[in-house]
Amino acid sequence: MKLSLEELKNPESWLEIGLPILGHVVAALAVFFIGKWVAAALVRVVRAAMMRAKMDETLASFLGTVLYGLALAVVIIAALGQLGVETTSAVAILGGAALAIGLALQGQLSSFAAGVILILFRPFKRGDFVNIGGTMGIVEEIKIVHTILRTLDNQLVYVPNSNITTNTITNFSAMPTRRIDLTVGIGYGSDLRKARAVLQQLIDEETRKLPEPAPTIQVKELADNSVNFAVRFWVNSPDWWTTLCDTTERIKLAFDENGIEIPFPQRSLHIEGLADLLPKRAA
Repeated sequence: MKLSLEELKNPESWLEIGLPILGHVVAALAVFFIGKWVAAALVRVVRAAMMRAKMDETLASFLGTVLYGLALAVVIIAALGQLGVETTSAVAILGGAALAIGLALQGQLSSFAAGVILILFRPFKRGDFVNIGGTMGIVEEIKIVHTILRTLDNQLVYVPNSNITTNTITNFSAMPTRRIDLTVGIGYGSDLRKARAVLQQLIDEETRKLPEPAPTIQVKELADNSVNFAVRFWVNSPDWWTTLCDTTERIKLAFDENGIEIPFPQRSLHIEGLADLLPKRAA
C-alpha cells in the first residue's frame, strides 16, 4: 500500500499500517513459541513411550532429537507464513541452504550417517571395552557425529563415527566369558612332566576359572630354544586382565621354586684373532 507524503504525516495512517503488521508479528511469535512448546511436549511423550517399550536409550534420544528438529522446522515455516512470507519460497530457500551446508559438511554428514548405523545396529554400547582401528578404550558415549572412548590411562578420545564404520571393531565386552591363552616355555633340560604338574596345580588352584569349558595344558611346539606349553582356561570377561597377570606371575614364581628353567635368547660371540690382539702376559 502506497501513501502520499501528507498521509505519512498523519498519525492515523501510521496506525492503519502498523496495527496489521503488529498483528502479524504477534501471531507469528505466538505460533512459534506455542508450536515450539507443543513440539517439545510431543517429543517428551514419544520418548517416554519408546522408553516404556524398552527401546535402547541412545536410539530413543536420537529419534527424539530428529523428531524435534522436524517439528521445529514445520513451526518456523508456519510462523513465516503468518508474516506473509510465501511458504513455498521459504521451503525452497531452506532446501537450497541445506544443500549448500551439506556440500560444505560432507565429512560431518558422513559421520552423521555412520552414527545412525551405529545406533541402529549397536556393535557396542556404553561401558563396553573396545578396540576400534587400534584405539582401545571404554565407550563413554555414542553421539550422532562421534563416539567418546576413555582409555585405560583415563584420557578421552573422540573418534569420528565415519572412521568407526570403516574400521575393524573388536568388542571385548560383548560376550560374558573370555579365554585366557598363555604360552609357557621351559628349557629342553627341564623335566617336562614336572613342569606340566606345576602348571596343572596352578590352574586347579585358580578360583576365578570357569569349570566349563575345561582348562587344557598341552605341549604346543618344540621351538628353537624352548618347549612351549599352551595353557588355556576360561574366566568371566571382567576378570580376564587381572587373572592373566596374576597367573603369569604365579607361573614364574612356581617355576623358580621348582627349579624349572624359563629360557631366554643367548648368543655366544667368537672373534677370530682376538688372542693376537690381546697383550701377552710376561713369562
